[in-house]
Amino acid sequence: MKKILGYCDDWSTRAGGRIDFKVSTYGPDRFEASLVRVICGDNHPDHGIFAEEEIEAPFNGWHDGLHQPVDAGSYAVVPEAPVLAALGSFTVQAWVFSTTPGRGEQGLVTQWQDDPAAGFELMLDASGAPALRVGNGLGHVAQVSTGIPLAARRWYLVCACHDAATGQITVRQISVETPLERLKGGEATGAGAFAPARAPLVFAAVAMTPPRDGQATGRHFNGKIDRPRLCARVLPADESLDIAAHASPARAHDDIVGAWDFAQGTGTQDIHDTGPHSLHGKTVNLPSRGCKGHNWTGREQNFAHAPQEYGAIHFHEDDLHDAGWQTSFAFDIPQDMPSGVYAARLRADGDQTYVTFFVRPPAGTTTAKLAFLASTVTYMAYANYHWHHHERFAEVTEGFWTTLEPADVFLQAHPELGLSTYDTHVDGSGVRFSSRLRPILNMAPGTTCWSFNADTHILGWLEQQGIAYDVLTDEDLHREGAAALAPYTAVLTGSHPEYYTTAMIEGLQRYIAGPGRLIYLGGNGFIWRCAMSDTAPGVIELRRAEDGIRYRDEEPGEYYLELTGEYGGLWRRLGLPPQALVGVGTVAVGFDKSGHYRRTDASTNPRAEFIFEGIGRDEIIGDFGFLGDGASGSEIDATDPLLGTPAHALVVAISEGHSANTLICPDEIGFNHKALDGVQNDRVRADMTFFETPGGGAVFSVGSIAWAGSLSHAGYDNNVSRLTRNVVRRFLDEKTFAIPVTPKPIPQPHRA
Repeated sequence: MKKILGYCDDWSTRAGGRIDFKVSTYGPDRFEASLVRVICGDNHPDHGIFAEEEIEAPFNGWHDGLHQPVDAGSYAVVPEAPVLAALGSFTVQAWVFSTTPGRGEQGLVTQWQDDPAAGFELMLDASGAPALRVGNGLGHVAQVSTGIPLAARRWYLVCACHDAATGQITVRQISVETPLERLKGGEATGAGAFAPARAPLVFAAVAMTPPRDGQATGRHFNGKIDRPRLCARVLPADESLDIAAHASPARAHDDIVGAWDFAQGTGTQDIHDTGPHSLHGKTVNLPSRGCKGHNWTGREQNFAHAPQEYGAIHFHEDDLHDAGWQTSFAFDIPQDMPSGVYAARLRADGDQTYVTFFVRPPAGTTTAKLAFLASTVTYMAYANYHWHHHERFAEVTEGFWTTLEPADVFLQAHPELGLSTYDTHVDGSGVRFSSRLRPILNMAPGTTCWSFNADTHILGWLEQQGIAYDVLTDEDLHREGAAALAPYTAVLTGSHPEYYTTAMIEGLQRYIAGPGRLIYLGGNGFIWRCAMSDTAPGVIELRRAEDGIRYRDEEPGEYYLELTGEYGGLWRRLGLPPQALVGVGTVAVGFDKSGHYRRTDASTNPRAEFIFEGIGRDEIIGDFGFLGDGASGSEIDATDPLLGTPAHALVVAISEGHSANTLICPDEIGFNHKALDGVQNDRVRADMTFFETPGGGAVFSVGSIAWAGSLSHAGYDNNVSRLTRNVVRRFLDEKTFAIPVTPKPIPQPHRA
């Protein structure tokens, strides 16, 4: 089991900047930290290519260990206020859409303290039935439940009242009727004494006052809450319904304490009270907003166009934004520290982990003509990936046995460390947010060769070839756009730059449109639109709308990204297919066996001769490698003029030898049929592509994730390495590329 974990406050910094490291030990009381430069993180014993360089740093040495818990679970909180402390008689209510009724007690709207017991909890009891719990401030607790569990994924108005004069408690539930069903409602009464708690008002959880074992909240709710209300008197059922129907009921009803409209503030962490006391608050751990409310009609799909129908927040017990650990040590990056990929290597009691970060040159400077663009947004999308362990068809889908590393076992035992965007929450809903402000066990040297660690195959190759490079990250591109890339003659991608924000796409477009040269050394790139926002630093949001290879479905009616208001999904469906950016786009996926490339007649075109210097016309390219024993595999890309491949693009090599488990992507077909695999369908191929751009630049694409895994074969002396070196050398040459004036369009490929 893992004994030590850590993360840092930012993944990308400049020389002269500062990184704070947050570390938690699981047992040991001391740990050792060392600074290393990451050269190649593939530590498979049969590969023999792992390399790191130990570097002197002030933090190197032993540190005191500390166990730092993670307070997972989303909720919204309103600070203590005089009007809350003065409550006597009250009514508390909300529209509730429970996704896990019966999964233990779950707070809905609460203001509670445990010692001495005081306040109220509108909640679901252990059976999933609505209940009200009150405490009298002297340790006495009373609870009344309707005894009727809510049906999962159905809307109810849940309401509870306490009469200070008589002590009577009333709890009721009213279902939202549909043309097809009528769910059981009900009402129950009881008695108990109430005294206000000295605690915040919390939605979707209960405050732990004082916190216990590092947990500020507990009894988290899974599901949606819409239009919560708090009134300083007992309301009859008809008045409760009337208040519940109005987005801002304070104008028409007396004694409103709070009337929250969760539609306001979508895209931020703010919640807004429309009542007279302005009891505004904050969400914690990024519950999902822009969600359909109890009154959604389906006539509008964009939350911004019908906010009155998108007043719900979806909370989850396993949401996480910022682990919130205290800093264990910090590192002031020296001004002369070379740009590159680095890590704090942490060791404790025989266990080891890395906290990876990226260093850019000082502002306004570069140290190389080539930039490696680290796919940090994609790394975030896959952070703490659980899908293999939860999906019953994982082995069939991916064509190999699922194996568990120690980190995988640890993640199963510690769900509080959060999920990836490929996973589902405990209630079955898809994960929309992923954060880097937490320990991420699969974004480090020595982990599975997918995403980050696969990219270190390229880093190792650059080092072995003696090619100077600076490092940039996706977040740098998102914040600075084309200006981040402009100082560089050429930019090199990793093996899988899958997820791109609008700002990133536009920045790359502008760079390519000028004199910039882009070398796309991967596959399945530039596929999904995602979002980032200054209001939620270190976070990406993803909603997989309608089409594409989907490891989970998106909730209908909730396809718009809350952080930006943009429509989510495939860039292909948003009018910018990858073919219109880099010439190729994903056509097929298969993980059991990779193919190889053969040169085409176009490879002898004088425009492309530089690519194949030292490589024979009939030479098979890349029939070797660490990912499926070939250079074309995992996820592969091909040209398509209909989707924007430039008419003058040259397909200089085409892959072959793909297996029957390499299948056409869903977005490439209109219906299923048998001839969709790499044995029967010639559309299953990667197109190695080259084209020039109007600004004097050029783009080269290999169209394969597996390409990087072939670079180191035979001590880096192979034709994949040679070809890549040829491209990098020419792309770093200051001589401009000339775009053909009257190109002959490439043939339209057969479509599956």
